[in-house]
Amino acid sequence: MAKGKTQIFFCQSCGHESSKWMGQCPACKEWNTFVEEIVDKKSAGKIKRTSDIEAKGIPLSQIEMTWNERFSTEIKELDRVLGGGIVRGSLVLVGGDPGIGKSTLLLQVCRNLARQNISVLYISGEESLQQIKIRAQRIGTFQDALNLLCETNLDVIKTVIDREKPQVVIIDSIQTMYQEEISSAPGSVSQVREATAAFMQIAKGMDITIFIVGHVTKEGVVAGPRVLEHMVDTVLYFEGDRHASYRILRGVKNRFGSTNEIGVFEMRQEGLAEVENPSEYMLTGKPEGASGSVVTCSMEGTRPILMEVQALVCHSSFGIPRRTAAGTDFNRVNLLMAVLEKRLGLKLGDCDAYINIAGGIKMNEPAIDLGIVLAVMSSYKDCPIDEKTICFGEVGLSGEVRAVSMAEQRVLEAKKLGFETCILPLVCMEAGGEAFRRMSGVKLIGIRSVKDALDYILRKCEKPA
Repeated sequence: MAKGKTQIFFCQSCGHESSKWMGQCPACKEWNTFVEEIVDKKSAGKIKRTSDIEAKGIPLSQIEMTWNERFSTEIKELDRVLGGGIVRGSLVLVGGDPGIGKSTLLLQVCRNLARQNISVLYISGEESLQQIKIRAQRIGTFQDALNLLCETNLDVIKTVIDREKPQVVIIDSIQTMYQEEISSAPGSVSQVREATAAFMQIAKGMDITIFIVGHVTKEGVVAGPRVLEHMVDTVLYFEGDRHASYRILRGVKNRFGSTNEIGVFEMRQEGLAEVENPSEYMLTGKPEGASGSVVTCSMEGTRPILMEVQALVCHSSFGIPRRTAAGTDFNRVNLLMAVLEKRLGLKLGDCDAYINIAGGIKMNEPAIDLGIVLAVMSSYKDCPIDEKTICFGEVGLSGEVRAVSMAEQRVLEAKKLGFETCILPLVCMEAGGEAFRRMSGVKLIGIRSVKDALDYILRKCEKPA
């Protein structure tokens, strides 16, 4: 090893430093997260000491707020996830699988911001200027307020930002940026952490909004230390199969808004298009008269989303039945099937069960429990559920159907899309009171337990089992 360099081990989860490798991180208690890196002692000694600088606090009452603290991206779905628009001086991390549309979405944001005469600097460390222009021509026309820069050296980027002083900066991607004082390779724990810290200082010190694109690992989290997500103001994740047309933008952290909102997009030839009514989009192609299919409702922030739950239950030819869940929690499906077997006597122990949330969307809200239960019952009894029927509710281990939040908004969304019957917890109807009694155009059926749900299916079935 060269003189003046030393080996340091970093935790990939929290960024904890150690002089030796350890199986478990003493800070975050994660196992097998330490990686080895070489640190230059000479560069470490160049850090300036600022302890002698006098600091002074400012009273909260003396801090002035400006009315233009947010500005719109002209993409309603993105503004919804951000909490109403872009906050000036914020640091936003956008993560997602390769090819899912991160760069395309941010380039569309650049086009809309440049149209508002907001200066934007797009810094790419993965594509050439010609490649970016080819993608830009597919999206649409751009104004001269957008400047492109292909650079990975952090010092050069700082100089360009300080000279041009743009209002918005796009970094694509953070794993390609490097600082010469750090001897480790780009994308390592040290490089990612130092680059993010540098961009955070630029964003807060110069009041510049910075979007950072981050690669994700095979587990679906942003590559690099988890401290990266702690440093930024907002973390957005792109979800969905890149071979499918839909995309879901989900906010998992937001210091300026709710973390429960999602934005739904559709990938088209000209870029990402907004899906203003995701419920109608998710229900496209729903079969009529087929057993094991039911529509349920889940709340994502303030938005109700209707989706189709499909179940296929058949007797297994093997000793161990097979269970599969796509779009929802596998363990939750096993729990609900155990409730049906214990409380209703359904012999599901020797049956294969396949559960699917149509459209590829992933939902884990407890309110879809009743939809999964009704779909399994319908498939097991081979009794189709009316396509104009919707259901929602949480199912407990005793077989009771428990209340869920925002029941009135769910019913109104179902009514808007033409559903005529709604199966919901009886507790929600009693708590809703006058609001549900005044509701017309949709028939409300309150149930207390999964036994009531089974009785309803058998009554509506043309061939009772």
